[in-house]
Amino acid sequence: MLFRLSRVAALVATVFVLVVLPSSAVGHASQCASTGRLLRYVVLFDAGTSEQFAQQAVGSACGTSIAYYPQIAVGIAISAEPRFAARFGMARAYSAQAETVGNPGRAELSSPAVPSTAARLPAAAQQLAADRSGEQWDMDMIHAPQARSINPGRREVLVGVLDSGVDSTHPDLAAAVDPARSAGCLSGKPDQSPAAWSPSTSPHGTHVAGIIAAADDGHGITGVAPGVRLASVKVVDDDGFIYPEYAVCGFMWAAREHMRIANNSYSLDPWLLTCSNVPGQAVAYAAVQRAVDYATAHGVLSVAAAGNEGMNLANPRQDVRSPDNVPNPRPRPVDGHCSVLPAELPGVVAVSAVGARSIKSEYSSYGRNVIAVTAPGGDRAQLAAPNAGGCVLSAVPGGYGYACGTSMATPHVSGVAALLASAQPEASPQELARLLRQQADPLPCPGHHDDPSAACTGGIDNGFYGAGLVDALKAVNARQD
Repeated sequence: MLFRLSRVAALVATVFVLVVLPSSAVGHASQCASTGRLLRYVVLFDAGTSEQFAQQAVGSACGTSIAYYPQIAVGIAISAEPRFAARFGMARAYSAQAETVGNPGRAELSSPAVPSTAARLPAAAQQLAADRSGEQWDMDMIHAPQARSINPGRREVLVGVLDSGVDSTHPDLAAAVDPARSAGCLSGKPDQSPAAWSPSTSPHGTHVAGIIAAADDGHGITGVAPGVRLASVKVVDDDGFIYPEYAVCGFMWAAREHMRIANNSYSLDPWLLTCSNVPGQAVAYAAVQRAVDYATAHGVLSVAAAGNEGMNLANPRQDVRSPDNVPNPRPRPVDGHCSVLPAELPGVVAVSAVGARSIKSEYSSYGRNVIAVTAPGGDRAQLAAPNAGGCVLSAVPGGYGYACGTSMATPHVSGVAALLASAQPEASPQELARLLRQQADPLPCPGHHDDPSAACTGGIDNGFYGAGLVDALKAVNARQD
């Protein structure tokens, strides 16, 4: 499972430049049309642009400013003017929603509402009371039970779950989720109301959160780092999409709330690979990169899923699934300018998945010098615990469920990173990333029997597993050089 739903430099206002209004927008405010669909846009400004000027520029192009992040000079706007992007400048404004325009046959993607655990009691009481730890083959693989007996993680360490929302009423997560530091980002602007950051149509975020920090209480399951705190940062909408404005808001919120780790079990929509040299996509690419760079510079280590397309990210050739918010996407050629975001951005720890036999999951994307580390994500061809089907057990609203994907591998890495941050409270994101690689158990490329394609290249550090399988026990015993 993975939502598609994918250079540390702070882009702060230290360089001031003269900024002018978009030339195509000046003087047109009185000629605005409102005949189009109301769309959200990500808009780029030059460093040092004030919020007042940004709002004026958006208004002059027939839009309304929803949010502005002066630290990175990125704004979020809405407009029903069909020419908004052209007026503002195609190199500065982009709407992921606009990809659906002209595609009236778009399939309905919304899922039924997901009731919270609180709404399902007492029907779920028996399931919630049972001890399911014996089914957690994934935790045994990375030595999590032994690690938490030494250090379960410190409550001062806050891990952001940038996902579809976390059910804070689940007994395995109630003590971990910090409502005061949670927010919804589906407008591009943080909203701290519980309804904005709670799950509505998807159990995905709750499943991810359970892998990171489910309580060690003898009931249900236990996470990698049950002693740390979680923030629910909702960046997945009810259709399952993660648009650029959601991600920008999520990373900026993570920086604002001083999160040590940001877990990103998704890749950016609507493009499987976002290309930095394609108009429109380049805007999305730059906006998210600015947000990630800012978060990294302010102490946040971002961990992200490599994806479930079985693609060689080091040498991409074709994207057959984009844009994914239209009924019939057409294959398109891609090259090295095109990346899974946020996983392939500088400073982000990209994660692949393995099954119960410690072999790369069939679906997991990979790539030499792309994958940093690997972790259990499950694989139905590599059977593990009874009834698991090779997948990973974790919390879902109302109980527990199994899922496979790089989405599941990623929170294992985030949990281990949280243990490293607990053991090394002064470590920077760069140091935590180095320690993650240093503490990993190397996995060699599989033999021909397990990888007849011979797609894995490299030695100790290779394209399937990076530096290797994360090890929670080594993490709690880690010492910086």
